[in-house]
Amino acid sequence: MSATLWQVVRAIPGARRLALALGIVRTASVSRRFLLDRMPKGGRCAEIGVHLGDFSEEILRRTEPAELHLIDPWRHETAEIYGDSLYGGQARGQAEMDARHDRVSERFAAPIAGGQVVIQRGNSVDVLGRFPDAYFDWIYIDGNHLYEFVSADLEVAFRKTLPSGWITGDDYHGGGWWQGGVQRAVDEFVVRHAFANVVLRDGQFLLQKAPAAPAAKC
Repeated sequence: MSATLWQVVRAIPGARRLALALGIVRTASVSRRFLLDRMPKGGRCAEIGVHLGDFSEEILRRTEPAELHLIDPWRHETAEIYGDSLYGGQARGQAEMDARHDRVSERFAAPIAGGQVVIQRGNSVDVLGRFPDAYFDWIYIDGNHLYEFVSADLEVAFRKTLPSGWITGDDYHGGGWWQGGVQRAVDEFVVRHAFANVVLRDGQFLLQKAPAAPAAKC
């Protein structure tokens, strides 16, 4: 089922439950489970594009990270192209985006207090740019899906992940309101950089950086 059609159908009461039962769509936890099983346990990670924190909770439960940085501007986008997006036409203005941020803060109050989770509200490139290079074990990208934003997220993620670290993300497929921008950006990114593993499955992309070359001996 196309993303646009599903946005219409899921508004019908009971439609999502029926679609899941018939196997027409898959839950995010099912489609992303294999990804989380490949990620290192107890590492430093970041999620770009948090929304309500459902996948953030899966990350905590399945990978038990030492640090999880939740990065999202929670900013309402009013341009016409965002009409079908969760942060555009599917949000009732900035007040709703602020409420989503507050819900996530409350949802993860305990791990925030314990220092395991840190909420970073802001533009993803700016937020990641403040971290040292090679800081994260892995980064999950599910923010602004337009090509130029995905490309920028991928490039900064490449710098901020460790050698042999993972750059991963959602919605690797054609179409969508973002007009295939995620797939195009990822395909070009893979050509520009060296990766030890490239996995494209269930709309997810998993890119493991090639190990650092050994230092030359004098």
